[in-house]
Amino acid sequence: MNTTEMKRAGFFRRLAAMIYDALIAVAVGLLAALVITGVLTALLENDLLSKQGYEHVSDLIQGSFYYSLVIQIWVGLWVAGFFLWFWKHGGQTLGMRAWRLRIYSLREGKPIGYAKLLLRLVSALGGLGTLLVLIDFKSKQSLQDRVAGTQMLVLTKDQNHHKNW
Repeated sequence: MNTTEMKRAGFFRRLAAMIYDALIAVAVGLLAALVITGVLTALLENDLLSKQGYEHVSDLIQGSFYYSLVIQIWVGLWVAGFFLWFWKHGGQTLGMRAWRLRIYSLREGKPIGYAKLLLRLVSALGGLGTLLVLIDFKSKQSLQDRVAGTQMLVLTKDQNHHKNW
């Protein structure tokens, strides 16, 4: 697909897709937290892990820096995995698909690897990197696009159709 004829996405279209994806990321995070909390509860209640003097598992998990950190890392990995998987397999998250946006490499025809996508995810600064689009009127590049060598383009309805994946 020739990306030179396509226009780059503006701030408000990106923001709409980010809001959509944030809702999905929260759901992914909640499910991931539910799974790890259930596993930890089963391990602690069956004495496979020590309760360290706590009577209830919830008190241990809330009072322990280690368990809280494990849960936060687990949830963070699942949320990051959500974005990385969708960006790698189709260039679109579900929110981007709804708003007809797609990530492309600045190098025509070259696939984007996981390293570049991870760099893009980290340099997005939780979405703050997108604010650069408001200042950069000419090229409409966000911070994460500049750092990772990507661009976010607006698709036509035909290009966004599932038959064209």
